[in-house]
Amino acid sequence: MASNRMAVSATLHCLTGCAIGEVLGLIIGTALGLSTIATIALAVSLAFFFGYTLSTLPLLRAGLGVGTALSVVLAADTLSIAVMEVVDNAVMALVPGAMEAGLVNPVFWLSMPLALTIAFFAALPVNKWLLARGKGHALTHEFHGADVVRPWIPALQTPVLVAAIAAFFVGGLVVSVADEVGAGESGSHASALR
Repeated sequence: MASNRMAVSATLHCLTGCAIGEVLGLIIGTALGLSTIATIALAVSLAFFFGYTLSTLPLLRAGLGVGTALSVVLAADTLSIAVMEVVDNAVMALVPGAMEAGLVNPVFWLSMPLALTIAFFAALPVNKWLLARGKGHALTHEFHGADVVRPWIPALQTPVLVAAIAAFFVGGLVVSVADEVGAGESGSHASALR
């Protein structure tokens, strides 16, 4: 049962970095007017960046050097993040209108959490398989909860990050629905004035 708990924890940990990178990439890509392909490339790159960063921080906090921490994290997280990114982007591509939906569109705010949830369940068995072989987060587990050598490095807790990301998605959905309702009411008022 401990391996199931560790697999869920490892998958959630990877998912938080992926979610931060994906959403940030989509926001930047949309704001800059990038093409869909360029936006996806940016989002995937940022997902890997934030996934690796979140995994590296506890190792640096425990006293590992940057090079050593990065080599451990690259070995531990690459397969999990890659699976999440492939599945996440495939789901987004399959949801009608999700790839073209702007940030003020409920389709985006509903399809992104759906895609990330499916990506979580796709990566969970991968992490469980890696852990069973002493790979993946098994490589970093010993550093979580280790004595703190560098207290100035933040200790970002996965449950707090998950809650913040969920709140961000709910907030985005509320804003996009309010925008659609407001646009609908403006259209009906304009029609009534004609």
